[in-house]
Amino acid sequence: MERTITIDPVTRIEGHAKITILLDDEGLVQDAHFHVTQFRGFEKLCEGRPFYEMPSLMARICGICPVSHLVASAKACDALMAVQIPPTAIHLRTILNLAQLVQSHALSFFHLASPDFLLGMDSDPAGRNILAMAHSHPTMARDGIRLRQFGQQIIEWLGGKRIHPAWVVPGGVNAPLSEEVRDQILADMPEAVSIVQRTLTWFKRTMNQYREEIQTFANFPSLFLGLVNSQGMLEHYDGTLRIVDAMGNIIEDQIATQRYPEIIAEAVEPWSYLKSAYYKPMGYPQGMYRAGPLARLNIIHSCGTTLADEEWVMFRELNRGAVLSSFHYHYARLIEILYGLERIEQLLHDPDILSKHVRAFAGPNNREGIGVSEAPRGTLIHHYRIDERGLITWANLIIATGNNALAMNRGVLQVARHFVQGQQLTEGALNRVEAVIRAFDPCLSCSTHAVGQMPLHVQLLDAQGTVLDESLRG
Repeated sequence: MERTITIDPVTRIEGHAKITILLDDEGLVQDAHFHVTQFRGFEKLCEGRPFYEMPSLMARICGICPVSHLVASAKACDALMAVQIPPTAIHLRTILNLAQLVQSHALSFFHLASPDFLLGMDSDPAGRNILAMAHSHPTMARDGIRLRQFGQQIIEWLGGKRIHPAWVVPGGVNAPLSEEVRDQILADMPEAVSIVQRTLTWFKRTMNQYREEIQTFANFPSLFLGLVNSQGMLEHYDGTLRIVDAMGNIIEDQIATQRYPEIIAEAVEPWSYLKSAYYKPMGYPQGMYRAGPLARLNIIHSCGTTLADEEWVMFRELNRGAVLSSFHYHYARLIEILYGLERIEQLLHDPDILSKHVRAFAGPNNREGIGVSEAPRGTLIHHYRIDERGLITWANLIIATGNNALAMNRGVLQVARHFVQGQQLTEGALNRVEAVIRAFDPCLSCSTHAVGQMPLHVQLLDAQGTVLDESLRG
């Protein structure tokens, strides 16, 4: 018998998604799929455009993380121009990228995930949101708003506006940093750092209440991928690719980003518009890997900043090898926010940070360019080819969320097998199926280029494909 459960408010994810849970004849979960149901196709839209338009055009892919696309696209255009970027421009791009990370991680942790922690996974969904938190936990709500505001304010001060700034351009940035802006950022830094530190203290105590979720939220062996610098430390702007296995053993290292096609490939499943990236030497789907904050903290030797390294050491004590539970994406985000703030402060004290030399100029000198950086949700790759006039003839984007597609799908299955009992979706089970997706913080509009609202459709199907229960959200 078909039944419908309507749950409000709108699911706390960004983009369009559907989940189907398949039961066998005994009523047990046999399979589950995470479907991303919308498509817009920026790779085709950009064909025929001049390459120098790409950074500002690609920033329009997403209103949540426009800076990430701006930076990766500009790096691909740098490669097309074959120019050496001024060191100060690299530092300024890095600051902007880290400010993006700070505000995006704050959005994910405080606005989307913390209602589950503060109000309970089984609480009434009508009150499980940031607005209810503002009443029941006002300090936490204010901290989240303030931290995100600080990250966005840095973007606005540097780039001219918070959404889709055009400041990063092929060859560098289009304006130097002023002394006034530098001092404004530094003046607000202590408050931001203190917010993250007290949130980390609270969250580490809170994790003991979620042992069942930690055990079942996409907790399985996988590979982990991300960028590291030449010392094997945390890196978001530049560096080389590294892959480690579930025990923390390095299986690929110092892979120049231009060589990414040697180790990363993409597959398409019939149930989703989200491409699934995988580690090429192991094949599909055995080459499943995870990217993003959890992966980045698993692949490094250290963060490279004092406070973040102290937290990272405790984080790595969660497992003997790599930290496997995707529940710990939340923990990793807080550590990365702390790192981002510390690293921004370091760069702002660089003696040449106010240099006026921030851009190199050139026309197209290469027919192919690749730009790779770390977006909040994982490794982001922009790959372009141009003709003799500098017009885009081909483009491929491996979006951060696409790196996690296989793991998200398997995570939904793991959670469903543990929490879905019988032929009806309970509120607690439904929320946990969604919560494992929220742990990855997918940017579905970004990864498939969707438009519109943010619904999630969950269906429970028997062995014959009959809909036993469903939930429409949004």
